[in-house]
Amino acid sequence: MTTRQELGQAKCWVVKVGSSLVTDNGQGLNHDLIAAWVAQIAALRTRGIDLVLVSSGAVAEGMKRLGWTKRPHALYQLQAAAATGQMGLVQAYESRFQKFGIHTAQVLLTHEDLSHRHRYLNARSTLRTLLDLGVVPVVNENDTVAVDEIRFGDNDTLAALVGNLVEAELVVLLTDQAGMYETDPRQNPDTPLIRQRQAGDPELEKMAGAGGIGSLGRGGMLTKVRAAERAARSGAATLIAGGREPEVLLKIAAGEEIGTLLTPGKPPLVARKQWLAGHLQTRGRLVLDAGAVRVLRESGRSLLAVGVTAVEGGFGRGEVVACVDPDGREVARGLVNYSADEARKIKGHASERIESLLGYVDEPELIHRDNLVVV
Repeated sequence: MTTRQELGQAKCWVVKVGSSLVTDNGQGLNHDLIAAWVAQIAALRTRGIDLVLVSSGAVAEGMKRLGWTKRPHALYQLQAAAATGQMGLVQAYESRFQKFGIHTAQVLLTHEDLSHRHRYLNARSTLRTLLDLGVVPVVNENDTVAVDEIRFGDNDTLAALVGNLVEAELVVLLTDQAGMYETDPRQNPDTPLIRQRQAGDPELEKMAGAGGIGSLGRGGMLTKVRAAERAARSGAATLIAGGREPEVLLKIAAGEEIGTLLTPGKPPLVARKQWLAGHLQTRGRLVLDAGAVRVLRESGRSLLAVGVTAVEGGFGRGEVVACVDPDGREVARGLVNYSADEARKIKGHASERIESLLGYVDEPELIHRDNLVVV
């Protein structure tokens, strides 16, 4: 996704909306804006686009409900506000999506969920299944239970990480500005809007400034620049745009010159495969028969248990294993859906037998093709 026209071709989006937009700068939930975003998301879904909504606003809505005018610093107070506000936030989205016959699902995540390989695969499987079922996931940081060491710190970062989970091609960060400017537009009204840059450009951080924590949210333009760099590692483009712009999401899909587009250096699949191939150590080996080796090399399909003849090592679900041919030469590596003990029980068997052999089934594949790279 390197041009505006290509954005409309993206089949999976992550859309993030910030606290100041959702809560009308702390005055309470902005139901008109929420209704407008929901209507646009519903329209995009009719075009075959999968969307995950990352929404801030729980803490701000909780503050409003509790009568607090200043964001607290104590973690337990933030958690209480988040728990209180999350109820209203979810209700607002659910009621409006229901008008279009669309189901929603609340998904609360912590950093630990995405840094732990087992939890990463679980979160990925859940989100992908929800999208396959036509459900719109509404994601937020789990402020109610998160502690300082595991907090994302802002939902811009969360949106980028969720983009990696669902292999999104586009991350849209809706903010109270029209996009990113070369300098602070509040201090310099004539400063030009940045139309397009490559994510990771060091000049972007300099122009974004310190960001800082506002009275409602934890992010700023700097967090958006850094989130775009994270998203680019998975091959996703990031577009920073004004959330109050009428039909903003539909204009983005139409390729209109709106907001700031930060492009990745590589397409999503290439970026993800390079991440798998170059940055993770293997924890074990799966020995494949000749047929499975041929399928991986020539067809790029998932690895099924039926093609595995032996399991070596003591790995867990979500860890990286090497796939080797009968002579021990590595042909691929990837994130495995079952532990070593489970893999030994199902090796050589068809996917239909996994549930009878284990008593349950997580995934029909031993390694999904999206989590597999041929080396």
